[in-house]
Amino acid sequence: MTSNESPATNHEPRATVPYWRLSGFYLFYFGVVGLYMPYWPLYLDSLGLTAGGIGLYFGVTSAMRILAPNLWGWLADRSNRRMPFIRLALVMAALMFFLLGQVSSLTALLLLGMLMGFFWTGALPQFEAVTLGHLGNNTDAYPRIRIWGSIGFILTVTGIGYYFEWFPIDHLPLFITAVMLICLLNTALLPEAAVSQSKRTYEPLSSVLKKPSVIVLLLAAFFMQFSHAPYYAFYSLYLSEHGYAKTVISAMWSLGVLAEVVAFLLMRRFIRLWGLRYLMIGSLLLAALRWWMIATFVDNMVLMLLAQLLHGATFGVFHAVAILLIHKNFPGRLQGRGQALYSSLSFGLGVALGSLIAGAMWEPLGATPTYLMASVVTAAAALFCWKWLEEVPSRQQ
Repeated sequence: MTSNESPATNHEPRATVPYWRLSGFYLFYFGVVGLYMPYWPLYLDSLGLTAGGIGLYFGVTSAMRILAPNLWGWLADRSNRRMPFIRLALVMAALMFFLLGQVSSLTALLLLGMLMGFFWTGALPQFEAVTLGHLGNNTDAYPRIRIWGSIGFILTVTGIGYYFEWFPIDHLPLFITAVMLICLLNTALLPEAAVSQSKRTYEPLSSVLKKPSVIVLLLAAFFMQFSHAPYYAFYSLYLSEHGYAKTVISAMWSLGVLAEVVAFLLMRRFIRLWGLRYLMIGSLLLAALRWWMIATFVDNMVLMLLAQLLHGATFGVFHAVAILLIHKNFPGRLQGRGQALYSSLSFGLGVALGSLIAGAMWEPLGATPTYLMASVVTAAAALFCWKWLEEVPSRQQ
């Protein structure tokens, strides 16, 4: 794919792949994530929430990813139109973030956070289906578009880290609202992706979900994001408690996502060398190693840097492989619901349960047992994939 609008390689009636418009969505959407994930726990801490309260907040907001993506996916698949639902989700999420900046009680934060989660998490799975729809058979190009999300994350997490060294963190909701609105404006320029596959006959969703390889794929996605929950909710606080400055914390997050960028750039080569099955197993094993290192060596800067570099595998490689496997196993009209199931079971149920359990463990037991728990579950998931996950061709036919 070139830096210009790129031709699709299949023979369906889509003239070009809108590379920059697709990439722009990921740039701004994950720019919001770069503001939210590292700094929202610090923002909640500044409002006086305890570790249990922060874990509860991330748990209930992440729980919206269980319901919302499946509802949005069902509506989009039924109508064969995704962009109107994506735009609605973004505008309502921006409104919820603005309102979150106006409240401070735990009850209000939880209620608005649930609404924010319902809308915000509805957009991404449908956009993944839009992107893959535009790519047609050229799905190997997906990482080169998704990489702009990692770039957006790095830009915002680094820039805002310097800003908050000098200015109060209570400005955070306004920054998030502004970037979310820019993401919304970008979608106004993006055409709907045709779904010509919908005219063909495929297995019903219930039959697909009975396949052992699909079951273990969804379980692996659940366990991987379950293990990331202590990282999402408490990593910034963990480093802050051990004397790391905000600029260093932002640099740590940026380093992890920079490793993710490199992973996306190398995904085609990785797939050719090892295949999707071994890449998924390897990323789960490296996640187990990463959480063990964070649990054990928080005061060792060199090892913490190495642990952050493993983010390239634990998120970048794993996510790219999972998206391609979902696309393979949920064709045609099942695309929206397949991406929604992946999002709801991993980023929804996995992060929700992981956040609640991590929040309950953090104060009475401490950070070390919490991250060791994350290490154990990813090692177990790797064993499940070794036993039941099937290899598939790297290119979709």
